[in-house]
Amino acid sequence: MQSIERTLLRWILGALALGALLVSLITYFVTLAEMHDVFDAHLQNVAKAVATYHRAGHRLGQTDDIEPGTRTDMPDDSEIVTITWSPQGRRIFSSDPRVALPFSSAEGLSQPVIEGEAWIVYSSVSAEGVAQAAQRRAAREEMAGESAGKVLPPLIGLTVVIGGLLVLGLRRGFGPLAGAAQDIARRSARSLEPVSLEKVPKEIVPLVSSINDLMSRLAESFAAQRRFLADAAHELRTPVTALRLQVQLLQKSSNESDQARALSELESGVARSQRLVQQLLHVARTEPDGEISRVVPVDLADLVRCVVGTFSIKAERRSIDLGATTPATHGGIVVAGDSAQLTVLLNNLVENALRYTPAGGVVDVEARVHDGAPELRVADTGPGIPDAERARVFDRFYRGANATALARDGSGSGLGLAIVRAIADRHGAHVSLQTPASGKGLVVLVRFGAYVHQPGVQHLAAADQGSTTSHREVY
Repeated sequence: MQSIERTLLRWILGALALGALLVSLITYFVTLAEMHDVFDAHLQNVAKAVATYHRAGHRLGQTDDIEPGTRTDMPDDSEIVTITWSPQGRRIFSSDPRVALPFSSAEGLSQPVIEGEAWIVYSSVSAEGVAQAAQRRAAREEMAGESAGKVLPPLIGLTVVIGGLLVLGLRRGFGPLAGAAQDIARRSARSLEPVSLEKVPKEIVPLVSSINDLMSRLAESFAAQRRFLADAAHELRTPVTALRLQVQLLQKSSNESDQARALSELESGVARSQRLVQQLLHVARTEPDGEISRVVPVDLADLVRCVVGTFSIKAERRSIDLGATTPATHGGIVVAGDSAQLTVLLNNLVENALRYTPAGGVVDVEARVHDGAPELRVADTGPGIPDAERARVFDRFYRGANATALARDGSGSGLGLAIVRAIADRHGAHVSLQTPASGKGLVVLVRFGAYVHQPGVQHLAAADQGSTTSHREVY
């Protein structure tokens, strides 16, 4: 597992060590350049002095050579060797005959290599001859290296001291984070209170805030799950009890007619229980934190015709005029979504409309474009929903005060509109309840955000609405 503290220490100490090395190298080159300037000027002064004076007034122009004594000592790298020459290039004097400096009649500095050693030579030229002062280049490099070597140990020591201070600083800085981690570790699975930001460093505040937001969402999710399970258990208790009573009635039936009636009621109870379980499964699949599993282009007109066709037999049995209204022109009202979930959405709306619409009533299901946005519209001539209850009908298991009395096949599960809103939210659509212009019934409007471009399909636009007619099919 990677450690932030160790990573920071490695990078910072590595940067400090590299900085120390770079400072030493810069010191070496700067010192070497300074030494070149100083010693080059010194060589010039020595060469000119030798050209003017040589032992007790001996002049360069004299023809007799001055032979120095034989030298057997070890040469000193920092020693300056002096040589005098006649104008014709004959060596008159050398302070160290072992060094075979070449004759040069050019004034100034030169850098010859003698027997594998680099030298720096200054030649002073006059009419009486040439005087040279020479020094090994290695002497200057050695002195520059010694200067850089003296700088490096303090820098290394400084790096070690800074590293120690960094360790202390990082541990103190990460202390509040470790405390927050221990606080979270001590909590139980049900303890989702936010972590205190009081002592958390500001650099870590975004991370801890994100964790707090996550725990808040988890707390809400767990609370919703507990409420859902409690509500589901409560709702399932009633149909299961009813089924048990119906089974007992069936067992006690003494003749065929009683058995047939009890069996019919048992079958209806099983159907209601099956629908409730199906609705509960739909609720579980449309949780707000979920994602649309299969996003494909969905034609709302085709969806309306398919769903209305599915409910046509039920509508006919209940003597309800069920119709599908779609654009008469060839085109597509296409949105991006999960086809199966959108089918569940429209199924719930149509089934609710059929449940509360009396015999002889009308249920219209329409796919249209309004103000440039695709819409699904389900209108019925039932009793409608009072304004006071419209804010709550989207809550799970909520039933209106007169829902049981008005429903044609029982009061329903109280989950239909909750499922509709959940699916709509996941598709970026908005659900609204309206009252028809006649003042009787209910209109449920599902308004989507935008079209999906589909090659080869001519979509209806807002500009087309004035000239486009709709076609209603009765099922």
